[in-house]
Amino acid sequence: MIAFQKIAVLAGGLLGGSIALAGAGSHRIVVWSRRPEATTQAFAMGIEATSDLSVAVRDADLLILCVPVGSMAGLLQHAIDAGLSSDCLITDVGSVKRLPHESLRPLLAKLGLRFIGSHPMAGGEKGGIEQARVDLFQNAACLLTNDEAVAQEECEAIEQFWQSLGCRTAWTDAAEHDAIVARVSHFPHLLACVGAMVGLKNPALGQYGGGGLRDTTRVASGSPTMWAEILRENRDELLRVVRESQSELEVIANLLDSGDLLPVEAWLQEAKCRRDKIRLES
Repeated sequence: MIAFQKIAVLAGGLLGGSIALAGAGSHRIVVWSRRPEATTQAFAMGIEATSDLSVAVRDADLLILCVPVGSMAGLLQHAIDAGLSSDCLITDVGSVKRLPHESLRPLLAKLGLRFIGSHPMAGGEKGGIEQARVDLFQNAACLLTNDEAVAQEECEAIEQFWQSLGCRTAWTDAAEHDAIVARVSHFPHLLACVGAMVGLKNPALGQYGGGGLRDTTRVASGSPTMWAEILRENRDELLRVVRESQSELEVIANLLDSGDLLPVEAWLQEAKCRRDKIRLES
């Protein structure tokens, strides 16, 4: 089994910082941040950090791209220019997978680099390295993609790495990954935003809301810039789910219009059964 000797994390936000905290006991992890203030914050948290990309990538045998998907190819090129070894395995934490595989493929082929996609399903509505937590990945699902046909030994190594942080791992391909997260991650974020737009059409009404309002709209407080990019990157899969949800809203609207209690209760019961399975399976 491959044991990573030095892991370079680019860059140090919530996920990058949490990787460093969670893996500190088992790996040497160096976090690179473009902003010196983020590097200073990382040092204050006990994280090895630098704003010098060449220092971060020197002798690294695993590189984790923790930047928006659209920035990954450019940052990987900078890392190569800064001295990244062709023996280094590349992974990421992106919320979609088809785009990273497609955009990184020319760079990978040119230098013989290997890329395995990673998506730890963990995070929060607040970003920045100051929000990093040592337990962020505990029992979180991590979907892995090997569309580049990387050797089994390296696949096992990256899977073991995520498991060492506390993740539950599963393998898929990039297209299936994007279809899955459209339903279980991106669509729920849209629902939270719809809840905020409709439920808080008059924002002053928020003072009367309870836990239901807070829970169902919580993730709508996430970064609009980050989420706009995610939704655009997975728009084809997401549009299918959005249109399916429009049909489901028509179902409950028609049931309410009929005034018949039992069909409404049956619809709610089915929703409850599906939701309750999350507790059983997590």
